[in-house]
Amino acid sequence: MKFTRMRTAATAAAVVLAGSLALSACSTTADEASASGETITVSTNKGDVDVPVNPTRVVALDNTSAETLKAFGVTPVAIPKQLYSKQHLGEWIDDNDIKDVGVHSEPKFDVIADVQPDLIIGGYRFSKHEAELKKIADESDGAFIDISASDDAPNGRVAAMIAQTETLGKIFGKEDQAKQIIADFNAKLDAAKKATNGQTVFLSIVNGGKIDNGAKRMSPLTEPLNLKDVFAGQGGDHHQNSGLTPEAIAQANPQWVIVMDRDAAVEPEDGSKPQPASAVFAAQDAFKNTEFTTKNQIVYLDPGFYLREGIQCYGENYDTIAKTMGGQK
Repeated sequence: MKFTRMRTAATAAAVVLAGSLALSACSTTADEASASGETITVSTNKGDVDVPVNPTRVVALDNTSAETLKAFGVTPVAIPKQLYSKQHLGEWIDDNDIKDVGVHSEPKFDVIADVQPDLIIGGYRFSKHEAELKKIADESDGAFIDISASDDAPNGRVAAMIAQTETLGKIFGKEDQAKQIIADFNAKLDAAKKATNGQTVFLSIVNGGKIDNGAKRMSPLTEPLNLKDVFAGQGGDHHQNSGLTPEAIAQANPQWVIVMDRDAAVEPEDGSKPQPASAVFAAQDAFKNTEFTTKNQIVYLDPGFYLREGIQCYGENYDTIAKTMGGQK
């Protein structure tokens, strides 16, 4: 059975009759709305899609929407547990009733199909699996949406995160809460904007204990701010070593460095504990006379940044940038 936009006349009549028998006015609950097959049309990265009102069997694959779902009180039936921050979504990761769908390189499509989702939230890391996920959603009489806030969003990452939050608010009947999340985010972004006034910066990623150019992943964070990247935003794939040396970084002599510690977010397969990014920076003799070292002008992003990347994460990091670069302690 496919979702319909309106309740049937029989269902509506039954609701009215039940209300009159109880001698009180009553409204339809969210569960009743979902069970009735009522849908709402939302805008996605791939066009308008009809989705069920207040879906209850949600497969949440997109990490950028996960913390908003949690804030709304939504508990998914399946997630990619290795791709979520344990610090922020540990209760989902540890919940055996929430199935693990694997990672984007090897998703467990059978697990996704078995939970019979009425909504699959995909995109971003799972973008190349759209066709298969749509097929599973169709077979479950559900819907697939891509509302992810990707690095290359047409109107920028910030606008994409705001639109994503608004859309989730509509789907789950949490529009007022979505507005508050957006308002909190905008306040932190505005503070970061005020703290940046053209400072030169190196956008760094620490990966495998090495310092490299992280602009590819971090430029969407700094794009709304008034900062000048000393390497003009030319960042390579963070999974590879671009060959950038500490000496080249020192020669560029940025006033500030903003650091994403990928090692802190992704545990090595051999179980070893890599050095914190701060220790890696402190060990570089080439940095001793740089302005960012002598003036202690290094901003370390939230250790879970690489796994989070949603509106809450960006807001928290804008708050850090505002307080650090704005001179607050």
